[in-house]
Amino acid sequence: MFTGLLKFIGAAGELGIFSARATRDLFRPPFEIAELTRQVYECGMKSTPLIACSGLALGAVMAMQSEASMSRFGGQALVPEAVGIGIFRVLGPLVTGLLISGRVGAGIGAELGGMRVTQQIDALEALAVDSFKYLVVTRVLACIIALPILTLVMDFSGLIGGMVLDMAVAHVSPMLFLKDAFQVLALGDYLPTVLKTTVFGLIIGTVACYLGYNTSGGATGVGRASTRSVVFCSLLLILIDIILVKLSFFWSSP
Repeated sequence: MFTGLLKFIGAAGELGIFSARATRDLFRPPFEIAELTRQVYECGMKSTPLIACSGLALGAVMAMQSEASMSRFGGQALVPEAVGIGIFRVLGPLVTGLLISGRVGAGIGAELGGMRVTQQIDALEALAVDSFKYLVVTRVLACIIALPILTLVMDFSGLIGGMVLDMAVAHVSPMLFLKDAFQVLALGDYLPTVLKTTVFGLIIGTVACYLGYNTSGGATGVGRASTRSVVFCSLLLILIDIILVKLSFFWSSP
């Protein structure tokens, strides 16, 4: 047990050093614009259909559950507010982060792991290319850029999903639904979630890149890196979300 604890502390320390190096290199030239653009497209644009469809389903489910619960107390008129608050403040950022950790995190871990075991990273370094800057920093920055945008896609898709279901069930007009949903949201409900998702992007990028960049053991190691990327990213997102939600209360408090 003591040996396992030492290994865990050592791995956490290595991840911390890796994350600090990646964060430092975000602001140091050269800025690999072409590779960064490609990674933003891979992480952001290609994830948009998944996020939009998930948002529509999530908003519809929230509206359905809220309608069923509030109808007992005659509070059906509060369904738009419940959907707006639930999506924008709570579920939108976290669900987006979990979905991206499954899609992008696993892809980064497998891609970098495959490059490591086939010695492609060694070949880049032999050509005097900074493999860390080219492969790791671009992917971390792409995740930081893409997560806030994808969270907005999730939020508005969820609102549309809830609106469509409320129109079908309660025959509420779209303008009234949107008016009620946005009237309970203030600027303090948007900024903390945007800042929170940049942290989520940093976590997903650094953890997935760390596991892929340090892969060993051939094809088995690649599969292990991909699986661990999803598991560790998801656990860290949930734990960090608890801390950031608590901090957001200080932001919104008078």
